[in-house]
Amino acid sequence: MSERMNLQDILREYGLPLATLTITSSQADCLKLRERLMTIRNLGLGKVQGHLEVACTLSIDVYDIDRFLSGELTGLAEIYAFPEDIKAHTEE
Repeated sequence: MSERMNLQDILREYGLPLATLTITSSQADCLKLRERLMTIRNLGLGKVQGHLEVACTLSIDVYDIDRFLSGELTGLAEIYAFPEDIKAHTEE
């Protein structure tokens, strides 16, 4: 099962985020993704867990999807942005 940090843990460890991006999806898309992740687990005989990994190291697994679909979670995942994450880019 994935370990989610709650907002209190985030505040204690990192401070107040500037923004929170909440990841959601349609029920149909969640079910398709869940089916693919379960296939990975089943092919790995329960020793391998499938998860969706995004470049920002966001990880979503079957338990996250189940909790989202049951209404326990309001989103599949959250990404927090902090002041030190703000960068400047100069185009040449």
